[in-house]
Amino acid sequence: MITTDRITAGHLKRKAYLYVRQSTLYQTEQNPESLQRQYDFRSQALSLGWHEDQIVTLDEDLGQSGAETTRRTDFQRLVADVGLGQVGIVLSLEISRLARNSADWHRLLELCAMTDTLILDEDGLYDPNQFNDRLLLGLRGTMSEAELHFLRARLYGGKLNKARRGELRTMLPAGLIYDPQGHVLLDPDRQIQQAIHKVFELFERLRSAWQVVCELQRAEIRLPVRLRTGPQAGETIWTDASLSRVLHILKNPRYAGMYFYGRTRQRKGVSVQTLPADQWKVRIPDAHPGYITWEQFEANQQILAQNDPRMKSKAARLPPREGPALLQGILLCGRCGRRMTVYYQRRLSGKVSVTYSCTYESKERGGKLCQHVPGRGVDQAVSRLAVQALTPEAVDAAVAVFEELKRRNAELAALYQSQVERARQEAESAQRQFFLANPENRLVADNLEKRWNDKLRALAEAENAFAEWKEKNRFDVSPVAREDLLRFVRDFPALWNHPQTTARDRKQMLRLMIQDVTLLREDDIHVCVRWRGGATSELHLPAPLPASESRRTPQAVLDRIAELAEQHTDEQIAEILNREGLRSGTGLPFTDESVTRLRIAKRIPGYYDHLRRAGMVTSKEIRARTGVGECTIREWRRSGLLRAIRYSRKRWLYDFPGQEILSQHPKRRHARPRTDN
Repeated sequence: MITTDRITAGHLKRKAYLYVRQSTLYQTEQNPESLQRQYDFRSQALSLGWHEDQIVTLDEDLGQSGAETTRRTDFQRLVADVGLGQVGIVLSLEISRLARNSADWHRLLELCAMTDTLILDEDGLYDPNQFNDRLLLGLRGTMSEAELHFLRARLYGGKLNKARRGELRTMLPAGLIYDPQGHVLLDPDRQIQQAIHKVFELFERLRSAWQVVCELQRAEIRLPVRLRTGPQAGETIWTDASLSRVLHILKNPRYAGMYFYGRTRQRKGVSVQTLPADQWKVRIPDAHPGYITWEQFEANQQILAQNDPRMKSKAARLPPREGPALLQGILLCGRCGRRMTVYYQRRLSGKVSVTYSCTYESKERGGKLCQHVPGRGVDQAVSRLAVQALTPEAVDAAVAVFEELKRRNAELAALYQSQVERARQEAESAQRQFFLANPENRLVADNLEKRWNDKLRALAEAENAFAEWKEKNRFDVSPVAREDLLRFVRDFPALWNHPQTTARDRKQMLRLMIQDVTLLREDDIHVCVRWRGGATSELHLPAPLPASESRRTPQAVLDRIAELAEQHTDEQIAEILNREGLRSGTGLPFTDESVTRLRIAKRIPGYYDHLRRAGMVTSKEIRARTGVGECTIREWRRSGLLRAIRYSRKRWLYDFPGQEILSQHPKRRHARPRTDN
C-alpha cells in the first residue's frame, strides 16, 4: 500500500513521467509480459491523483542497455526535465530500469532532491530529500550495477573458457572459413587465396605497405573483404586495394595460423587499444592452416613498425621514397647512433641540394645540432662503392632476376585468369536461373534477364582487362631474350646511371646490398658502410668548404687573368678563358663584365693600366698639350701616322705625336668636342 502523505499539491501540478525500458530488442520481442507490466504501471499515477493528460510515457529507449546514457535519448530528456522542475514524480516498475550505472543514478537522485521530485516503483514511494529514502535508493542503485557486473562476469568467464580451448567462434577474415565441424580452413576459392598470397609476396619484396597498394593498383588486382554487418554479413566481396585493407591483411594473426582472443581492450570513455602480443588473453599458435608462418608474421610487424615515421628507434630503416637522397632511411649518426634526417633545398637554378642532419638533440632537448653533412659527395662515394662491389656478380644476379620475373608474371597471369573464371561462372549461373524462370512471370524474368546481362558485361570487362594486361606485360622467355638480358646487366654501371633509373630504384638496389651507413664529420667525413652479411667498408672524404670558399674563384684562374691583362682587353680575356675551359667560382663562363668586376675586386691591373705605365696617353691629354682637335687625332690614327691601341670597346690610348707629325698639320679643333678618348 502506497502512502500519499508525501504527495503535495505542488507535485500534482507538475507532470508524471513513466520510464519504460528493455535492455535488448530480443527481450522486447520475447518478453511481452514484462513490457506490458511497465506500461500498466501508469495506473499508479492515476490512483495517486495525476490526470491522464499529465502522464508522459517515455519508451524510446527500448532495446538499450541501462549501463550508459549515450544512446538513451528518453533518459536524457527525463534528466533535463527533472532539472528544469517540470516533473513531480518519476515512475518505473523497477528502479534498475532507470539506470544501471552509479554515476547516472546518483546524478538523477541529486536533481530529484533539488527539484523536490518523487520516485515511485512497485516497492514504494521515495522522497530523495529524506535521508533514509535516499540511502535506500543509493543501495538499490549500487545493487543494480553490481547485478549487471555479475551477469557480465559470468558471460565473459564462459566465453573466455571456451576461447582458451580454441572453440570460441569469431568472425574470420577473408581467405579463411569454418568447415561443418567448426575447424578453420583456407578458403577453397582459388582467386581469394591467390590475392592474399600476392599481398604477402609483394610485402616481402617491397617491404612497404604503401608500395604494395601501388603495385596492386597498377596491376588492377582487387582484394577480398568479408562483410561483418548488414544483410550480407559473412559474405565475401571484392574491393580495390587500399592502404587500410592491405594493413588489415598484414596485421591479422589469423593469416599466420594463430588463434587469439583479447587482442584489444576498451575501457569506458576510452578508444579501443591494441595490446602487445604477450598481453593477449588467449594465444594458440599453429591452431589452423595459414598463409604465412608465425616467424614471417613477426618479421612483417617489425618492418611495419620501422616504416612508421614516428618510430624513434636508433637503427630504424625507413622504406625508400621518391627524393634523390640515396641513403635516406639507412643513415646513422656516428656521434649518437641515431637515425639521420634528410633535408631538401631547391636552388634558384632548379637543382635540389641534399643535406643529412642529426636533429634529435635539437628537437627533443633543445640542444645543438649534432652534425650535418652535405649529401651529394657522400651519395656519389657510396654509389661508386656499390657499383664496384656488384659488378663481378652482375651475371649471377641477372639469372636470379630473370627467374623472379618469370615467377611474378605467372602469378599475375593466374590472378587474372581466376577473375575471368569467376566472372564466367557467375554469368553461367545467372543464365541457368533465367532459363528456369517462368516466362509468364515477367516481373521475375525481366529481373533475372537484367542480372544475366550485368554478369555478361562483367565477364567481358574481365576478359578485356586480361587481354590488355597480356598486351602490356609481354614477357619473352625465349633463350634469345635471356641472353639479351644477361648481356644488358653485365654493364651494371650503365644500368645504375641510366636516365630512366629512378632514385627509388637505386635505393631499392642499394638496400639489397647495404644494411646501413654511418657518418662522422670531423676534419674529414668518415663513412662506414655495413654490408649485408657483416662485412664493412670505410671511406674518408674531404670536408666540404664553406659557401664563401666554395664559390671563390681559384687562384690559378686569377693568375691567368693577371697574365692576360698585360696584353688583352677584358673582352678578349673572357674569350680566352672560356676557350681554355676555365670557369668562375660559381661555375659559370666568363664575360667581359665579370672579368672587370673580378679584376677590380682582386686589384689586378688591367690592360689600360699596363699601357699607361708604358707611357701611352689619352686623346684628351694630346689636345691639352698640342691644341690639335679630336678629328685630327682620329685621322692620324686611321692613317697610321699615330700609333694607337684600343683598351676597351670604344676607348684608345696613343703614343704622344712627334714634332714631325705636328709640323705637318695646323693646330685646329673640332667644332663639337667628342667624348671619345
